[in-house]
Amino acid sequence: MKNRIIMAVAVSFPLALTALAQQSNSMAGASQTASSQGTSASDRAPIPPSNPQGFWDGDDPNVVNLVTHPFANKKYVQRHVAPIRDRINELDQLTSENSKSIKDVDSRAQQGIQLVSEKSSLADHHAAEASNKAQEAQIAATQVSTRVSTAEQVVANLDQYKGTGQTEIRFRVGQTVLSKAAKDALDEMATPLKDTRSYIIEVRGYAPGHGQAAIASSQKMADSVVRYLVLNHEIPVYRIYAMSMGNATVAGADSTAKHATGGRVEVSLMKNDVVESMQH
Repeated sequence: MKNRIIMAVAVSFPLALTALAQQSNSMAGASQTASSQGTSASDRAPIPPSNPQGFWDGDDPNVVNLVTHPFANKKYVQRHVAPIRDRINELDQLTSENSKSIKDVDSRAQQGIQLVSEKSSLADHHAAEASNKAQEAQIAATQVSTRVSTAEQVVANLDQYKGTGQTEIRFRVGQTVLSKAAKDALDEMATPLKDTRSYIIEVRGYAPGHGQAAIASSQKMADSVVRYLVLNHEIPVYRIYAMSMGNATVAGADSTAKHATGGRVEVSLMKNDVVESMQH
């Protein structure tokens, strides 16, 4: 009876030691798994290499250890596989985070490219508008310059009048009324002037006598000619320049000065052909 009790104690003692070893190994594996999950990818230590110590892995070679050997235990396999599985899960998580980061960067890059493209198109549009406005301004400046040059030329040619004809109207002594011959002469000169521009008519009256009496008489004869041209031929008054010369001396054919012997009016027609041709 005592021998059986001793044999039972001897068999149960190794079993208790084996269970205690397995429990400590399980706690060590759990502590290692928790530590591996709490660390980041950059701080995680590499998986320690396996260091086998033979088939018995440090256990005593007996029947109990052979039955309960770690190679035949599921917890042993899990203890060696858990770090690898944690690293694989961590790698998957990092890959997912990197993929999201890449998508985010790509999305922002596409938005930036689209914004730059829109800004570039807007700048091209503004540049085209500025170019068109510059061309329009250049055309307008050219037109203005041409008009100014034309105006300057017209102004320069305003006083370039040339005599194209002269008519002499004779009056009897003491008379200021136009005769039929005088009217016919004025008609012949004024009729072609209808709808004509760039001309002036110079009317100079001469009368015999002395002083203011001669000047007044010559003024009346010149006024008769001006009145006839304005009323009968609608010559604008601003185109007629009348002067009363009185008993002034005139140059004759022999270029010698002589006094007018009778009342007369000299009507001179002067035209500016340069301005008229530019207006046409």
